[in-house]
Amino acid sequence: MVDRQPTLAHPAVTLRAATAADWPALFAAAHDPGIWEGHPAHDRWQEPVFRAFFDDGLASAGMLVAEEPATGALIGSSRFDFSRAEPGEVEVGWTFLVRRHWGSRTNHIMKALMVGHALQSVERVIFLIGETNIRSRTAITRIGATLTERQMTAQLSTGPFTHLYYSIDRAGFAAGPLFPLWEERIS
Repeated sequence: MVDRQPTLAHPAVTLRAATAADWPALFAAAHDPGIWEGHPAHDRWQEPVFRAFFDDGLASAGMLVAEEPATGALIGSSRFDFSRAEPGEVEVGWTFLVRRHWGSRTNHIMKALMVGHALQSVERVIFLIGETNIRSRTAITRIGATLTERQMTAQLSTGPFTHLYYSIDRAGFAAGPLFPLWEERIS
């Protein structure tokens, strides 16, 4: 079973288990409508919607916050989840980053840390991405994930939405663009 609350460190970002005390800093990071444009839950920048997202993340026992090592500032979050995974896999997702980290290596590093960690315990990591979320779909293929035939409909605050499944297995990870970032981790 995957430890869903590890501390995963890289010189550029540290991931650690989220706590209730992270609410003010994480909401401040998420309170930017531009982060959520193109996202199925495009209203997640609003406090009640983000509060539900945050509380659900804490309840999942798999939510990690992303910190800048140099400043300690929270710059986003992600999580491990088993609720939609089949045996031998775990979902990595629910990720967001402040816009000043877009286009940087931060998202790739976060995924490398989480995928590398998960693949020590499971055979495959899955990612569920909103069908119309082109930014995330493009980003996930750039890190070596492949589109599968699976999909599901989720009820979001904005209504029902189709999510597509992408996956990375151990061989794909070892041969893909995330592996060198995984090797840069701080043990």
